[in-house]
Amino acid sequence: MKHVFLVGMSFICFIFRAGAQPDNSYVYQGEFGISAGVSQYFGDLNPDYHFNTPKPVIGIFFRKQLTDYIAVRMAGHFAKLGYSDIYNTQNAFYLRRNLSFNTNVWELGIQGDFNFLRFIPGDGDHRSTPYLTFGIGLFSFDPYAYLNGQKYYLRELGTEGQGSPAYPDRKPYSNIAAYIPLGLGYKYNLNPRMNIGIEVVYRFTTTDYLDDVSKTYAGINNFPTLPNGDPSVAGLLQDRSYETGTPPIGIQGRQRGYSNQNDGYLFAEIMFSFNLSSYRCPTAK
Repeated sequence: MKHVFLVGMSFICFIFRAGAQPDNSYVYQGEFGISAGVSQYFGDLNPDYHFNTPKPVIGIFFRKQLTDYIAVRMAGHFAKLGYSDIYNTQNAFYLRRNLSFNTNVWELGIQGDFNFLRFIPGDGDHRSTPYLTFGIGLFSFDPYAYLNGQKYYLRELGTEGQGSPAYPDRKPYSNIAAYIPLGLGYKYNLNPRMNIGIEVVYRFTTTDYLDDVSKTYAGINNFPTLPNGDPSVAGLLQDRSYETGTPPIGIQGRQRGYSNQNDGYLFAEIMFSFNLSSYRCPTAK
């Protein structure tokens, strides 16, 4: 039935065009597309905003065009993030601290896109524009690290004393947080059906535990030992300075992270989209 309807509408529009001056029959509704690029984490392990550990990100999005200048976008992404103190070569404390993490990130958000120029696919005079984008969304994360070749999820270990009787005010953090994307993009209309673009967007988040680092060291004595007297996995991962020298620096109460600033991350992506359009019969003048 859909094909019959489209054929019928095309025939009716053809009849009208035969006897009237054509009007703008192509109506740009929006876009459906995919994106791919690199991500970069910033936070307690990367406080100086180095862009030196890019990891992959892929996404899918739907953009509803409201006017030639304004659109609303729904987007979902999967990304990998991570960092290690071994990259902080200019800071002796960070090198001794020797912490690291990786995490998978799943996010879903809504954004407003604001074109600097009119964008009309198929119109040679309005086929490209830079734009500003910002919005809000939710993402999930679950940081992990490796010890002796074994992968351990850090949140459930309470590496900063979360859930410990010694720190009743430190509750386990959620693995779901909000983010606010803010960035710039540029898109170019290849033909009436397809667009290509590039976008760089920073994500401000509501968590300081994306990297499992925020406050002070809990201290090895607040992590129960194993039955044979060896330190527990949580005790070994809360302070890994024993791997870089002696004595260990992770004494109870010493600063481990910087809790006054939340973590963030950035996506730099190439975007490819298909235009969604409708047709209207031209009206006679």
